[in-house]
Amino acid sequence: MGTLREDALAYHSSGRKGKIEVVPTKRHSSQRDLALAYSPGVAEPCMEIYHHPETVNEYTAKGNLVAVISNGTAVLGLGDIGPEASKPVMEGKGLLFKIFADIDVFDIEVDTKDIDAFIETVKNIAPTFGGINLEDIKAPEAFEIERRLKEELDIPVMHDDQHGTAIISAAALINACELIEKNIEDVKIVISGAGAAAVSCTRLYKRLGASASNIVMTDSKGIIRKDRSNLTEQKAEFATDRDINTLEEAMVDADVFIGLSKGNVVTPEMLKTMAKDPIVFAMANPTPEIDYKLAVDTRDDIIMGTGRSDTPNQVNNVLGFPFIFRGALDCGAKKITENMKVAAVHALADLAKTPVPEKVASIYNLENIQFGREYIIPKPFDQRLITSVPPAIAKAAMDEGVATKPIKDWDKYKDELMDRMGWEHKVVRGINSRARTNPKRVVYSDGDQVDVIKAAQQVQEDGTAIPILLGNKQAIEGIIEALGLDFNPEIYSPGDCDIDNKLEKFAHQIWEQRKRKGVTLEEARRLIRVRDYFAALMVKNGEADAMISGYSRSYPNVLRPVLEIIGTDDGVDKVAAANLILTKNGPLFFADSSINNNPSAEEISNIAKMTADLASQFGFKPRVALLSHSNFGSSKQPNAKKMSEALAILKSKHADLVVDGEIQSDFALNTKMTKEKFPFSPFAEESANVLVFPNLDSANISFKLVKEIASNAVNIGPILMGMKKSVHILQLHSSVEEIVHMTSVAVVDAQRR
Repeated sequence: MGTLREDALAYHSSGRKGKIEVVPTKRHSSQRDLALAYSPGVAEPCMEIYHHPETVNEYTAKGNLVAVISNGTAVLGLGDIGPEASKPVMEGKGLLFKIFADIDVFDIEVDTKDIDAFIETVKNIAPTFGGINLEDIKAPEAFEIERRLKEELDIPVMHDDQHGTAIISAAALINACELIEKNIEDVKIVISGAGAAAVSCTRLYKRLGASASNIVMTDSKGIIRKDRSNLTEQKAEFATDRDINTLEEAMVDADVFIGLSKGNVVTPEMLKTMAKDPIVFAMANPTPEIDYKLAVDTRDDIIMGTGRSDTPNQVNNVLGFPFIFRGALDCGAKKITENMKVAAVHALADLAKTPVPEKVASIYNLENIQFGREYIIPKPFDQRLITSVPPAIAKAAMDEGVATKPIKDWDKYKDELMDRMGWEHKVVRGINSRARTNPKRVVYSDGDQVDVIKAAQQVQEDGTAIPILLGNKQAIEGIIEALGLDFNPEIYSPGDCDIDNKLEKFAHQIWEQRKRKGVTLEEARRLIRVRDYFAALMVKNGEADAMISGYSRSYPNVLRPVLEIIGTDDGVDKVAAANLILTKNGPLFFADSSINNNPSAEEISNIAKMTADLASQFGFKPRVALLSHSNFGSSKQPNAKKMSEALAILKSKHADLVVDGEIQSDFALNTKMTKEKFPFSPFAEESANVLVFPNLDSANISFKLVKEIASNAVNIGPILMGMKKSVHILQLHSSVEEIVHMTSVAVVDAQRR
């Protein structure tokens, strides 16, 4: 890891270049498969589509394929950088479409600034796609391009730069007005900015009831007034006849400020002149029109939103475009109408007013999220978005008669929407997001290892943790310099020198704790120079909130010091470790994959319960399978009998836990097989997600096999369970990514405590 520029370039260029790829969705392993995929079999769907054009979505990917199209004339905050330079942004948009709504994307960069040529290009390629997402095209050309394409094509077309921000901010505005008991028809609105987004926002606010006479728009020259010359058609639409010239004058007695311009154009003095309970959406990125903290310190009655993820009420386009296109594609909409946009506004506004699931609150490290001044629009990681916005879009399209595939069973449709969302990266994003809400101090015992340093730099930059590195300070600083990292972490060198008399203080703590175990003070002074002892004492004394170790040492060698210093949680006799493997079919928790060699039936029941609790902490309902080579007493071998005894213990102590065994792994995971052979098992209806093994060999081998074989699976762990503090031990030579994941887990664990 290095500077943001270096990391960004490495991110896009490492491995397979770019951020998206084409993946086959059908079998292709035999000659028969290839004959069906291409010649001669492909002729059949070709002719079927020829005779019945409406079946194209049945036999091709068109119905789930969106084109993200740009000419690179208004790319983010970079301006007119051209089509090729815009491609990383378009690929990024494709990635968001996929991860939030399972929509496939081809990004298309068009090398022309001529409106007619651009439109003709898009029209010529439109038969390939189910929808068109226009992106980063400068105003006023963007308005004309979108208008004509919507008129001339029979598939959904939307310029997200305009309408995405409009839809999300409109939902927030409706809810903010409701909170302060003001009608949108009456509020005075100031719009800072006059680009595509500002124009679209203002049009939508008017459609929702805002009065044109109450709206003032500004551009770089000041107030857009009717007596100004050379106004574009769009600016003229919002020109005012009020005798004001500056933003400062416009803010007096205003109820609402909408910022779509540039950073720091609003001062505290301007805020003070606004009406009671001002609504301020400062959406310039990365620097808002006024800093969030400055604004809320200036007005304690303010409702504030920004475009940033580190403040409440983030106006984020990702709340809109993936789900809008999802609904439009699913009902075969010919266009995205104004009423469909309004439907999205109300769906988002209504979702924010419904009780927020505990799982969503936990992602943001909040005990409770409820409708109020700091929560007026849904959070991006609220999984209910996928079942709220697309149905609203589809219903509006059907009401307007633009849907070619009306949806009849809405419950079934919502189930299908949920089935589209995979587990792998969604869980990781959720953990990272939760860690970011309250980052903790994490001490790394292997602080002089290159991969650990890289991971520590990344978590600091991501804002998920505050790293502390243990090791030779000069060596660590040399590695940081050699790697060219922009990184200045806190470093302790317990083996080299005493800092603030810490070594002697910690040595006495070890001695007091272990003197009845034969440890002398002199030996304690030696032990404290061992990094794992030093790190454990930092956590115990509150000088760090969590500890990460194990990169360069075996699991048992790290576990011993932390058990001696920190100890187990109340009621825990033996700790255990679990690995979470995130697969396309869902999460699998493997327990115990690292510690207990041949646990007894009683110990297995405890391991199973701890792992089930861990699954619950991650937001999953645990379904525990006690695995064996046999099924339900078919073998009398000791391990099989042990697992059966563990089941009896679990059922007696935890009657509400979904658990069964002993059972073979394929039956635990294959509901069809189980339904045929063992219909009495809970795994006949839903497969297991917590796998408990008879011994360490079987657990470790199984976990590592799945980790290596499962395509695109993400491993998190081993996650140490049963400790009094947040301590986690890596596998030897874990990757940077695995260290980063474990750091987020450690932070969330520390938050929970």
